Amino acid sequence: MNITETMAGLVLQIGIILFAVRLGGRLVKAAGIPVVLGELLAGVAIGPYALGGIGLPGFPEGIFSLARAMEASAGTLAVSPELYGFAAVGSIILLFASGLETDLGLFLRYSVAGGVIGIGGVLFSFTFGALAGMLAFHVPLMDPRCLFLGILSTATSVGITARILKDNKKMDSPEGVTILAAAVFDDVLGIIALAVVLGIVSVLTHTGALSTGRILAIAGKAFGIWLGFTALGLVFSVPLGKFLKLFKSSFDFSILALGIALVLAGFFENQGLAMIIGAYIAGLSLSKTDIAAVIQEKIHGLYEFFVPLFFAVMGMQVNVREIFSLPVLAFGAAYTLLAVAAKIAGCGGPALFLGFNIKGSLRIGAGMIPRGEVALIIAGIGLASGILDNRLFSVIILMTLVTTLGAPPLLAAFLRIPGPGTRKPARGEDSAQAVWDFSSAEIADLVTGSLLRDLKTEGFYVQIMNIDDGLSQARKDDISLSITQTENIITIETAAADLPLAKTAVYEVILELHDTIRKLKESSDPRAMKKEIAGLDGRMREDVLSLVTPDLISLELKGETKNEIITELVDLLDAGGKLRNRDQVLFDVLQREKTMSTGMEHGVALPHGKTEGTDGVCVAVGIKQGGVNFNSLDGKPARLFIMIISPKKTTGPHIQFLAAISAVLKDEATRERVIAAETLEEAARLLHGSK
Repeated sequence: MNITETMAGLVLQIGIILFAVRLGGRLVKAAGIPVVLGELLAGVAIGPYALGGIGLPGFPEGIFSLARAMEASAGTLAVSPELYGFAAVGSIILLFASGLETDLGLFLRYSVAGGVIGIGGVLFSFTFGALAGMLAFHVPLMDPRCLFLGILSTATSVGITARILKDNKKMDSPEGVTILAAAVFDDVLGIIALAVVLGIVSVLTHTGALSTGRILAIAGKAFGIWLGFTALGLVFSVPLGKFLKLFKSSFDFSILALGIALVLAGFFENQGLAMIIGAYIAGLSLSKTDIAAVIQEKIHGLYEFFVPLFFAVMGMQVNVREIFSLPVLAFGAAYTLLAVAAKIAGCGGPALFLGFNIKGSLRIGAGMIPRGEVALIIAGIGLASGILDNRLFSVIILMTLVTTLGAPPLLAAFLRIPGPGTRKPARGEDSAQAVWDFSSAEIADLVTGSLLRDLKTEGFYVQIMNIDDGLSQARKDDISLSITQTENIITIETAAADLPLAKTAVYEVILELHDTIRKLKESSDPRAMKKEIAGLDGRMREDVLSLVTPDLISLELKGETKNEIITELVDLLDAGGKLRNRDQVLFDVLQREKTMSTGMEHGVALPHGKTEGTDGVCVAVGIKQGGVNFNSLDGKPARLFIMIISPKKTTGPHIQFLAAISAVLKDEATRERVIAAETLEEAARLLHGSK
């Protein structure tokens, strides 16, 4: 196969994967299952062992040919090396983002409780996982398969746990705070352990001999490289941030930050360590700079492209015939049970000596059970290096699926057991909640952002637990605030004794925003700006104006008031099948109208709004010959009404349409001809800018 055919096949495969992961993610999210599992299962479904291996016209061996992939990768991969390369970049971006999100202050602050529980979880998990391999294969501990099964068992995916804690109002409980703090330790310890294991495996692969001294030397080298680069990164993080900001554009310095992660990833791989370790250190080094949040935002598009592709490629490695075989199911069940027991014993056991009772210890252990992204990355490394075969890889996938799906109900069950989780009454057991309902999601965004910023200046450690769910944690000493934003509603959960603190913090933010808005009003006049805009000549874009269609025009509106006219136009859109929630759209348009009337000049009104009640941009046009008082700029009744509705979170030509239609209606003759139009088609043609 020549290079052109190879590249053509690659881009076709990537295109198919992108559609599959989006569909898979949507389906499982609707069922309340983590999106990552949907992306993984999508890969299983379209992989070479399933639909991707079915022969099609032009693709006799299937679009994802197993034979070609095996030939090109010397029998180690079920996908082509080129496609696996894209997946590898995805794993680097994932760990770079994880490093950026790691709260180093939190790591140090909770180093005692989090460290003890994190170390216990890693030690027990590694021991139980390696023991499973030793018993199954009748080999010594230093067998690479046993080492990988051990390290794979140590991973924790705390995002799932955070969601369960939040739903049960336990984010600020002693167990919740301890789990989240221990998870940070768990991540760091897992990365170090992976570095050591990879070093040992490298020596075993090349020499086959390993002494105690050699093991200590490998561990020292791996830990030394990790610690050395981490220390250098943290020491020079501020100068590094300043250097990146020399490139001015936030896109430029964000991409260069990712470039640093790629360089470190390549270096670590060259040193016999995993690429993801270098990527994690790069993210961790930049996590304390003032551009960390900007980098996260700017690389989000790359994250959404590459990371789901990585999970799909991991799923494509699963042999569906193997995964349902009796040996895989039997060993998978045993390995999964040991993985669950290891976290409960390794994390819950030490908790008993840190002031928790049996209930609290079980909750902490269950909260550390879910495996996720990092486990899949490590499994991919093992598969690509030939240490894991298809059967063992399938076992890892089973363990990841079961622990991710099974841990939430188990944790929820433990949380429902009545009574505190600590031996002594702990601050925060009397949980309380404060709720603020703002008029719009935009205002809630402003309040949340300002609140998190103010808490940081107060010395709180702020951690975004789940961006999609708007979930954040702020902690300082024994104070814990769980902050959730859902659309226009902000909720803070904390101990009853700390509720005044939470309310005061929000009060100060609102006071600050009120002052900012007052200054904005003093320095600008929206009404004057509106009048200025109405008098400007604009660009008439036919593609945007084509949103006006004859079926959504009424030549004889019946309403006699502003609200009646708006209601009639919304009903016109609803009858045309353009709306998902008619009442929500009406409410949002009327709310926009309260801010400032959309009545312009010369008998024209442009009511509009952004809403969750529609899935796409839509326009309704209405004419009222007698006119209606619309509080217009010139005080005259409005006779021509053009309404545009857009979804809140989807891009569309909302403002472009308003500017384009204003340009069309600036001409007096056109306005009068539209108002006097005898047919719907004539009105639409005139509004498209045609004479």
